[in-house]
Amino acid sequence: MIQFAELWHATGIANFTAGQAVMMPLCLVLLYLGIKRGFEPLLLVPISFGGILANIPAADIAGPDGFLGILYNMGVSNGLFPLMIFMGVGAMTDFGPLLAHPKTALLGAAAQFGIFTTLIGALALSGSFDSIHFSLQDAAAIGIIGGADGPTAIFLASQLAPDLLGAIAIAAYSYMALVPIIQPPIMRLLTTESERKIKMVQLRPVKQIEKIIFPLLVLFTCIALIPDATPLIGALMFGNLIRECGVVDRLSETASNSLINIVTILLGLSVGSKLAADKFLAAETLGILLLGLLAFAIGTAAGVLLAKTMNLVSRKNPINPLIGAAGVSAVPMAARVVNKVGMEANPQNFLLMHAMGPNVAGVLGSAVAAGVLLALTR
Repeated sequence: MIQFAELWHATGIANFTAGQAVMMPLCLVLLYLGIKRGFEPLLLVPISFGGILANIPAADIAGPDGFLGILYNMGVSNGLFPLMIFMGVGAMTDFGPLLAHPKTALLGAAAQFGIFTTLIGALALSGSFDSIHFSLQDAAAIGIIGGADGPTAIFLASQLAPDLLGAIAIAAYSYMALVPIIQPPIMRLLTTESERKIKMVQLRPVKQIEKIIFPLLVLFTCIALIPDATPLIGALMFGNLIRECGVVDRLSETASNSLINIVTILLGLSVGSKLAADKFLAAETLGILLLGLLAFAIGTAAGVLLAKTMNLVSRKNPINPLIGAAGVSAVPMAARVVNKVGMEANPQNFLLMHAMGPNVAGVLGSAVAAGVLLALTR
């Protein structure tokens, strides 16, 4: 009888907490969204499965000595995995559209406006509710969600607010996945039909030497002005340089395929470890999800409105304001959404390559914003 009691107390059923009973179905829902709905499956599937593992009773898989805890300490707490992801992103990114139309970089910068607006919102929310407590570091990590850049959000959260990492990562990748749902209503609300029909001139060809000089120029500019952003910018620019220089194809192929795939698995499982019930089920989580949505909406609107303003200043070669929405760095999904909305207004209006300019500028913008926030809050 005593042995039976001991066996019973060792089972998962006997050790389940109410929080774990809530988190298990929630992680299954996230798994469903990744598999069935295709919502950022490359990361949502390992994150949600990691969340299931983190909520297994008594196993302590997410603890310091557990499987997920070891992965987290190996590559997330020190920022290694997001930097390696950025290296792979650089190896997959063509900055040609940005170089061909440099002023679209302003649209990528405008889309980061949501980051700093939401930082202020997080501090205001913290001061308004007794159950929500966000420090300046927490608010900075939450604000970066507005950049729609998962690796940047994870990197900044791991440095400034590790306890909020799970909620921030889920919010960042959820809103990236929901770009086709969130952005079009904002884009249509802020533009007229005639503006959505604007056709843009064909982009000029970009020489290889320009593509080689660009990552070096960006890196040294970052070194001179915002050294705190150089880990992210440096990894991104190195990946892009090995893509464009044309002499290390094996390295470029590895960074853009096998390396980024391996690190994506490890990163997803590590982030999932922060979905443990005791860390995730808090009033702060709901606040993060709402603020993340606000940040994303403001970033989208700011890009569109700046494009409209640029057309007022210069009427030669007008910009279709829709491409301003691609300034959030959800690459290339935001650019595809812009192209789709543009073709709804005019089936002959192909905006994809034009939208890629602000889209890749948004990647740089979110990394720079992360560096600025690190410098201000450390």
